[in-house]
Amino acid sequence: MYNLRTLDNGIRLLTTFVPHAMSVSTCIYVESGSRHEEDEKAGLSHFLEHMVFKGTPSRPSPLEITGAIEEVGGLMNASTDRELTNYWCKVALPHFADTVDILVDMLRSPLLSHEEVEKERGVIQEELAMTNDYPDYRVGLLTDQMLWPNQPMGRDVGGTKESVASLSRDMIVDWFRHQYGASSIVISIAGGLSEDEVLSILAPKLKQWPSNSPYSLHPAVNRNSKSYQASLEYRETEQAHLSLSFSGVGRSDPDRFVLDLMCAVLGEGMSSRLFLQVRENLGLVYDIHSSASHYSDTGSIVIDFGVDPGKASLAVETILEELNKIKQGVAEEELHRARELLKGRLLLRMEDTRTLAAWSGVQELLTNKVLSVAEVVDSLDAVQPNDISTIARRFLKRDELNLAVVGPYQDIEPFKLALRQWGSD
Repeated sequence: MYNLRTLDNGIRLLTTFVPHAMSVSTCIYVESGSRHEEDEKAGLSHFLEHMVFKGTPSRPSPLEITGAIEEVGGLMNASTDRELTNYWCKVALPHFADTVDILVDMLRSPLLSHEEVEKERGVIQEELAMTNDYPDYRVGLLTDQMLWPNQPMGRDVGGTKESVASLSRDMIVDWFRHQYGASSIVISIAGGLSEDEVLSILAPKLKQWPSNSPYSLHPAVNRNSKSYQASLEYRETEQAHLSLSFSGVGRSDPDRFVLDLMCAVLGEGMSSRLFLQVRENLGLVYDIHSSASHYSDTGSIVIDFGVDPGKASLAVETILEELNKIKQGVAEEELHRARELLKGRLLLRMEDTRTLAAWSGVQELLTNKVLSVAEVVDSLDAVQPNDISTIARRFLKRDELNLAVVGPYQDIEPFKLALRQWGSD
């Protein structure tokens, strides 16, 4: 499906040839995320992601970067996560050479001027203020803080208003030198160009990329308290936002796909157990879903829902009942529906060149191994009904349960009562 070439300087280049595609997507992944940061550097990866768009010696204006992509109808953006930063661009075939030159230029030679640093500091602080206004965002952050207390995994990827205020231009430059060297870079390209065509265009642009000694990822430490816990943040909202969560598994754990399917049975789609019972049968919520997240060495199981404040306790009790029920087993036809849902979503996503580029690029950067779509499908097909009940009993335990609540409540005790009364194997 893809070809991997490691260049002399350590950059890993992956190409996926899609013969009939009229587009080319380029994803550049950098080992720079919030898990690489010490507390005093919180938000540094995200700050630098913003800064590389602000110009280079050959393109000193931000408009010369983003405008050049927009002028040919292309799409371009970036994002920072806990374990990586991603820059991507999708353009029509004839424009690949020019646009990939822009991407390489901005990641190799950003200006990082004092003036732009100070301008962008204000922009980022406004971004943090905006996201913190969203109750669903806040409940997610409370969840992370309970799952991974007092460590980078439990922090906001963007840092805080205070930490961003303390990040200097020198710190940003140092971070760039450490994290953006050749050995920390994976470039994944998918579309209507062969590997030889990509190499002829891109290899000359990459050969002078300097090496580096990146800061290491901080290992995750799951909470060690042996009791359920609940966290409340008061907000005068018309709808309460809640999240139930448990620790999960990392990206390479063999139980990863069992957990994914358990979450699909519980809360993926309108035929899932939680949707049918909590929304359709009882009318307690408009939307509810469950998901499993997987990182290098840890993961999570999360159930998110919004609910009328007066019905929140009943909703929690109902969800907990469903968690106990799944420990008793699932029918083969129910597992089949969940399995086909996940497989279908995966296969449909693979029609997009950007998704294809991301598929191989993320895996290569984080695991040094790229599972094919067929391998993932085989792993999902191998899961049996008894695997679901076994994994549910292993992970869905009262003593490891976290409840985050954002809404118009002064007291968390009624929610704790529901947790105390939950019978769990």
